[in-house]
Amino acid sequence: MAFYNNKVITTLSSAVLMAACSLGLATTANAAPAKANVSKSAPIFYGDGGEYPFSSAVRVGDTLYMSGQIGTKDGKLVRGGVKAETKQALDNINSVLLQYGYQKSDIVKCMAMLKDMDDFGDFNEVYKTELAKPYPVRSAFGVADLAINSSVEIECMAAK
Repeated sequence: MAFYNNKVITTLSSAVLMAACSLGLATTANAAPAKANVSKSAPIFYGDGGEYPFSSAVRVGDTLYMSGQIGTKDGKLVRGGVKAETKQALDNINSVLLQYGYQKSDIVKCMAMLKDMDDFGDFNEVYKTELAKPYPVRSAFGVADLAINSSVEIECMAAK
């Protein structure tokens, strides 16, 4: 008799499980489709880079991604080495920020590329005077060469 009761219980359990699954499938089929979490803000590309194939900045939502800046003024590399170039590159970054409605305090990440890592101290000296605490997160890389023989290139991202 115990065998018969176990078989009945197993059969009934399977039937109840199948009915519950069928009900769940029927309910799911009639439910409204889930909405994907889609950004309402498509990328906006600013500037065309002039003769070069890049934008000066791209905004996605409230984040502004800027192209790297070197220490040029009026189309020429400033004189004075890494300190002067760093100051000018950060001035150029500030100009891009202001042009698109951001400010230095909106910067959240920077990447610095230095042609000579021995210039790291001089670079940091200027960087600290141009940006305020809390400083953005940052990476620094030693590179073999930079455009127009510059000593430093800085790329930043800003968010509101």
